[in-house]
Amino acid sequence: MGVFRTIVLPSLRLVVWAAIAVALLWLAFGRGTAAEQEAAASPSAVLEPATAPVVRGDVVNTVSLTGTIAADPAATVKSTAAGEVGRVRAEVGQAVEKGTPLFTVLVPVEETAAAPAAAADPAAADPAAAPTAPAAPAAPRTRTVTVTAPSAGTLATLDVLPQQQVTVGQQVATVSPGTLSVSAPLTQEQQFRLLAPPTTAQVTVPGGPGTFECTGLRTGTPEAPSAAPDPTGGYVDPYADPAQSPTGATVSCRVPDGVQVFPGLSATVDVTAGSATGALLVPVTAVRGRVGTGTVWTVDDTGTPTETEVTLGLTDGANVEVTDGLEEGAQVLQFVPGDDQVTDPYATGGMYGMGY
Repeated sequence: MGVFRTIVLPSLRLVVWAAIAVALLWLAFGRGTAAEQEAAASPSAVLEPATAPVVRGDVVNTVSLTGTIAADPAATVKSTAAGEVGRVRAEVGQAVEKGTPLFTVLVPVEETAAAPAAAADPAAADPAAAPTAPAAPAAPRTRTVTVTAPSAGTLATLDVLPQQQVTVGQQVATVSPGTLSVSAPLTQEQQFRLLAPPTTAQVTVPGGPGTFECTGLRTGTPEAPSAAPDPTGGYVDPYADPAQSPTGATVSCRVPDGVQVFPGLSATVDVTAGSATGALLVPVTAVRGRVGTGTVWTVDDTGTPTETEVTLGLTDGANVEVTDGLEEGAQVLQFVPGDDQVTDPYATGGMYGMGY
């Protein structure tokens, strides 16, 4: 019994600890080396760049924007003459037409002095004749100028009173057209997609009337409000995509008469600027460039990519039309080489390119 405790049992412990050490070493080094050798030997372990075929399909260039309904700005009325206000012929809140008289201005008329006719001195003719009193000065002459409304609408303000002095070009009134418009900001990408915008757009107001067509669609840069604060405090996100950043440009159109909406409501503006049927299409992530011309990388049977210039047409934001440079069935790299790719954890597609 003493031999078992002093010799056999310690030996067994040494054997067990040695076996555990060998197992740990194999797990740490032997298994990793075997896995690396298996991965190196397996062709499927080599990551191949994703490709996409050139296919035929339909493309509709519809740009969806988030905008706001606002009242159209009032027209400014300026005095067309300098003088004294005579008669005020309209009042605030009155409906006016273009040319409706608002008030009159009395403009002094300067008279040219005429040489008096020579007359005999009555004192010389009759020394006893009494001198006569001087004649009273004639009242100044004036002409009347009528200031009228420049457009139809409602007289919103009228800042003149009788006998008030006004000058040429002085702002004296405003006429509100009583109409509404929808305006929405444009990003850099959206501006390029609307290089040739249509004249109408489809507008949807949440909780309001059904989708309606607004007319007079136009793009431009509105005047910035003088006292409007910057909600970002001047901060610029260094990681923001420039193509998705606002540019200050807007798209706007007129709300038709009879559509019941109000200033300040939000609205979705869908602008369709062209469509194509049976066009050659590639993913937008495969193209470097957007307007007119671009570059894709075609892949041959050996998997070698070749840079290829193409002529571009319409895009719907996911696919872009290729009008020249590719044939149907050709394979192209799905993502532009060298551009960043981001993993979207909420999408099943895995990787998507950010270079387009």
